[in-house]
Amino acid sequence: MTTTLSPYRADEAGFFGEFGGAALPPFLVEPIAEVAAAYEQASQDPEFQRQLQSLLAKYVGRPSLLYFAENLTNALGGARIYLKREDLNHTGAHKINHCLGEALLAKRMGKKTLIAETGAGQHGVALATAAALVGLKCEIHMGAIDIAKQHPNVVRMELLGAKVVPVEEGGKTLKEAVDSAFGVFASNPEDYFFAIGSVVGPHPYPSMVRDFQSVVGREARAQILEEEGRLPDVLVAAVGGGSNAMGLFDAFLEDESVRIIGVEPAGEGLDGDRHAATMTLGTPGVLHGMRTKVLQDADGEPSAVHSIASGIDYPGVGPQHAHLEQLGRVEYVSVTDEEAVAAFQLLTRQEGIIPALESSHALAEVVKLAPSLPSDAIIIANLSGRGDKDVDFVADRLRGI
Repeated sequence: MTTTLSPYRADEAGFFGEFGGAALPPFLVEPIAEVAAAYEQASQDPEFQRQLQSLLAKYVGRPSLLYFAENLTNALGGARIYLKREDLNHTGAHKINHCLGEALLAKRMGKKTLIAETGAGQHGVALATAAALVGLKCEIHMGAIDIAKQHPNVVRMELLGAKVVPVEEGGKTLKEAVDSAFGVFASNPEDYFFAIGSVVGPHPYPSMVRDFQSVVGREARAQILEEEGRLPDVLVAAVGGGSNAMGLFDAFLEDESVRIIGVEPAGEGLDGDRHAATMTLGTPGVLHGMRTKVLQDADGEPSAVHSIASGIDYPGVGPQHAHLEQLGRVEYVSVTDEEAVAAFQLLTRQEGIIPALESSHALAEVVKLAPSLPSDAIIIANLSGRGDKDVDFVADRLRGI
């Protein structure tokens, strides 16, 4: 549900300042407006909220732990490091939070099939899981490159009954998967519900997905107050489209004492074109039905992007993130593939926790930041997913394959 009470929220048209909105071809205006109206009603329906909260508690296993990483804290020196353990959710990442919400909404609207894109496969697995739970069909579009990198998640989706559609066009990654899924949805919006996997796309998706993910930050806020008796000094989360980050950040935006940092992929370096650093190097443009910051070429077309982490390999970003940067409320930095892999190894060896490569970007920034802060400072990093899906890929990389 949108509101204008906060400078951090969208207006009724879905704009966060100059970013957001719904830039749609005429044939998609009515189907997307239908989603917006249905979500507005559901967000105010106590029974819908009760059903969602019950599933989050009894099916997903919420609240997720807020874990004090004592070994990592001691190894780095400086600030006390807490990890919000979204990797412990059913399906292994934060994605299940909004997928359940979207599946319940689709069921409420009488849709037959959930359709979506996926990069790392976590959104696809979560959506296929939610579809199986509520009794809907599921169709997942995935870039051919990502299918090769994330084969275990492809198997999981198919075991759950989803149809996985390989996308061979263009860069064969997340952006092309979104394009492909949108095309199928547009051909039959009566039966399909487009379940966008992040805080991106036309209104109402950036606000809707944020609302479903905001449980992460609400829990973290209550947990750190109980554990430490005060708010954290710093929040850190990885940003591709930006759903796990907005999930953590949302509950703290009004707390000006809390420094908030989003971490995007610098890939092989910002001096070339093998990165996905949209916040750092992007410019305002329109992508997938929203006005936001976009990595684009001289003709205004989305650039090819790269990240070792398939889930954040995207040439755009959620419009609320672009707005928060413009307001100066959130800082956005980038880390390289190499730094992310080093952080992946460090957490694994220090805490016995194997993080997703997406989450490893946030951890890499913690590695840089923690030693510079006093020992009574508190950092919360969102561990958005587990790294089971990445272990073979990382092992091959470390062996130089």
